[in-house]
Amino acid sequence: MKAAPHPQQALRLETLRKYEILDTPRETDFDEIVELASKICNVPISVVNLIDEDRQWFKAEVGIGARETPLVTSICSHVVLSSDFVEINDTHKDPRTADNELCMPADGLRFYAGALLKAKNGMPIGTLCVLDNKPNALNDFQKAALHTLARQVMRELDLRLALREQKVLRNEIDHRVKNSLQSVASLVRVYKGRAERGEDMADAFDAIGRRIEATAALHQMLHDSPLDDAVMMDDFLKEIASLLQDSAPDNVSISCDASPVAISTSVASSIAVIVSEFVANSIKHAFVDGQSGHVAISGKSLADGTLEITCEDNGDANPESTAAKTSASGLGKRIMKASASQIGATLENGPGPKGYRMVLTLPG
Repeated sequence: MKAAPHPQQALRLETLRKYEILDTPRETDFDEIVELASKICNVPISVVNLIDEDRQWFKAEVGIGARETPLVTSICSHVVLSSDFVEINDTHKDPRTADNELCMPADGLRFYAGALLKAKNGMPIGTLCVLDNKPNALNDFQKAALHTLARQVMRELDLRLALREQKVLRNEIDHRVKNSLQSVASLVRVYKGRAERGEDMADAFDAIGRRIEATAALHQMLHDSPLDDAVMMDDFLKEIASLLQDSAPDNVSISCDASPVAISTSVASSIAVIVSEFVANSIKHAFVDGQSGHVAISGKSLADGTLEITCEDNGDANPESTAAKTSASGLGKRIMKASASQIGATLENGPGPKGYRMVLTLPG
C-alpha cells in the first residue's frame, strides 16, 4: 500500500532540500553508520533513506546495491507519517506492506525497523532503517541503538547545514561591511575637499561619526533580525533616534513614531543618513542660543505600499532661519539627495506648520 503524503508535505520537502544532501556521492561518515546499524541489529540490510517527492534516495546503504527506488515501493514513506519509530515484524502480515512488490516474493523483504530522521523544525526527512529477508524483532538495546544512530545522522546533517549557512552569512557580512566602509570613505573624500578650501571641519567629522554610528546600528540589527537582509523600520528608526539623542545638546529632544514595516538594508542605510543629516541641521540652525526644541521622526507605509519618512522640528521658522537651514546645509543637502536617489526616493524640504520639515517618499 502506497503511503499518503505527509500532512505538511511542502514544508517537509523544503526542509529536506535545505540540507542539499540529495544526489551527493557516498561518504564514509554515513557509510559507517549503516554498517554499524546492520551489525548491531544483526540484519543484512541497513539504509540512510531520504524521502523525496516521488522517490526514496539512499545516502548510504548496505545490502541494497542501489541509490534510489520509486516511492511506491517505499516502506520508509509510512514511517515519516509516524511519530518516531516503526517496526514491522512480518511484512506479509502488515497491511502497509503486504502488497509491496519488494516484500511479496518468498525472498523479499520480510522485516523492517526504522527510526525517523527529524529536522530541528520537527519535519521528518527520512529514516535510518534496517531490513531482513525473514521475519524478525529487535530487542530493546537494538532499538535504542537505532535511535542513537539516527540522531547521529541528523547531527551530521545539521552540522553541515550550519557550516554552510555560516559561510553564506560571513560572505554577506563581508559584503555589507565593504559597502559601509566605501560609503564612509566617500564622505571622507568629500570632506577632504572642504578642508582643502579651508572650511570648518567640525561638521565634517560629526557627519562621519553619524554615518559610522548608523552603520553600526544597522549591522547590529541585522545580526539580531530574523529577517533575511531586512530590518523592521520602527525598531531601526527608534535606534537611530536614540543614537542622535545621545549626541544632541540637552535643550533638544528627539522622538520617533514609526510603523512596523520590513525594509531592506539598502533602504535602511539611506534613511539613516537622511534622518541623521536633517536632525544635525535642525540642532545647528533651528535651536540657537540654547533655545529648547524638539525634532519628530515618523515613518509609515501608505495604502499603495509607498514608504513615507517625515522629519520635522519646531525651531525658529522665521525667513532668516529658514534660509540659513537651506543654505548652510549645502553639503548635507547633497548627501541627503544622493542617499534618496540611491533608493529611488523623492525628497522634499521646506517650512512646516511649526518649523522646518522634510518628507522622504519611496514608492512601493
